[in-house]
Amino acid sequence: MHFPLLSSLIWLPVIGGVITMMVGDDRRANVARWIAAIVAIIGLLLCIPLYANFSIHTSAMQFVEKITWIKAYGVNYSVGVDGISMPMIILTNITTLVVVFASWKTIRTKVAQYMAAFLIMQGMMNGVFAATDALLFYVFWEAMLIPIYLSIGIWGSSNRSYASIKFFMFTFFGSALMLIAILYLRIHTDSFAITSFYKLKMTMAVQIFVFIAFFLAFAVKVPMWPTHTWLPDAHTEAPAGGSVVLAALMLKMGVYGFLRFSLPIVPNACQHLYWFMIVLSLIAIVYIAYIAIAQTDMKRLIAYSSVAHMGFATLGCFMIYLIIQHTGNLKDAYMSLEGGMVQMLSHAFSTGALFVGIGILYDKLHTRMIGDLGGITAKMPVFASLMMLFAMANVGLPGTSGFVGEFMVILSAFQGSFWVAVIAATTVILSACYTLWMFKRVFFGGITNPQIETLTDIGFHDKVALGILAFMVLLIGIYPEVLLRVFHASVGHLLALAHVNKLP
Repeated sequence: MHFPLLSSLIWLPVIGGVITMMVGDDRRANVARWIAAIVAIIGLLLCIPLYANFSIHTSAMQFVEKITWIKAYGVNYSVGVDGISMPMIILTNITTLVVVFASWKTIRTKVAQYMAAFLIMQGMMNGVFAATDALLFYVFWEAMLIPIYLSIGIWGSSNRSYASIKFFMFTFFGSALMLIAILYLRIHTDSFAITSFYKLKMTMAVQIFVFIAFFLAFAVKVPMWPTHTWLPDAHTEAPAGGSVVLAALMLKMGVYGFLRFSLPIVPNACQHLYWFMIVLSLIAIVYIAYIAIAQTDMKRLIAYSSVAHMGFATLGCFMIYLIIQHTGNLKDAYMSLEGGMVQMLSHAFSTGALFVGIGILYDKLHTRMIGDLGGITAKMPVFASLMMLFAMANVGLPGTSGFVGEFMVILSAFQGSFWVAVIAATTVILSACYTLWMFKRVFFGGITNPQIETLTDIGFHDKVALGILAFMVLLIGIYPEVLLRVFHASVGHLLALAHVNKLP
């Protein structure tokens, strides 16, 4: 029997989280920090054999583990990864390590519980991306809400109770509808295996019902306009680690859900409603970007920019139908889908890093208001240099990860619709407006706040956290092949499934 690599990635952080929680008292906070760091590092090391032994030539699930869980109802503990889910698991493990180091100095109360929450969340998120049984997927999907809800509610800012409850209610309502759709599919396939759903034929009316149920669950997570209203509040009130996890991982789960469930299970409904998804994506890209320009709070500005950038990921997913409609060639849609997936990962690193940076400034100055800051570069040159890189990635500068995904989606969109591509391309101007405006006000100019005179540059732990993210931003920006070669076979299989006629 092969080594249960995926189960190790799922349950090791959970066990580590329980051990960390047992440390308890804040007098032993450093012990909790080091346990969390060691567990996060082991999780990241386990990703090395996951990537090294992954075959890029097949779309089949790899590292498969299957154990009967609830025999009477045909529920299995069934996990595996393909070219779509494997990079997401690596992203989860990188993000957790970043959160542990970024929170090293900023979290001073209930440290053991804080670290435990993020380790348990890491395990649940790995489970979401690895699950090949729909009910197991749902269990992990719901379980990960609890730690992030607690992290906002306990360690958040002054309005944390409102933000955490709003976040939980939005996401839980959508998830309830997803469960109804999963149960419907289980009744008609006699299996909870996600791949068994791919073979089920349904009328257009039923497909649209299933699509809407999945849409409400996944659109809230992305979040797509107009279900995005929970995100600015959650980001603003969340601690830095919570904001990083929300931006880097939770938003990606919505797009992952569209790729794993909506496109292959109800392809006719997706083909019928692709215009609806394109319109919502374009509204997010343009309208939400204008809202970002109007923000005076750094966290809210980056939160709104997240909605705009994730619009590219959903646009890439659903432009495939318009592209194939115009060219008649399935291969022309590869770039659109792969571009959307690159955008998911790129956004995680650049936006996650910006939230880490804002958290560092807030911890030192106790303000997030752009008008209260200025001249940070004079006192924190290393920090300012790293933040400049992440700001440029957020804008989409060539050579950074932000350029690759957006360029691929815009370029492929021209094959489907000139006007969709032009509207999407306005993000290059709009993201430059709000990002560079914020960066100029915060990091350059004269020092107007006396507190800024007392600042010192970032320490070792912050350098590690931001250094990891800077490396990933440059790696994907300079050599995107590291991702594209992993995606390709699975994207081809998904495109084929997304164009199967499943009407009875």
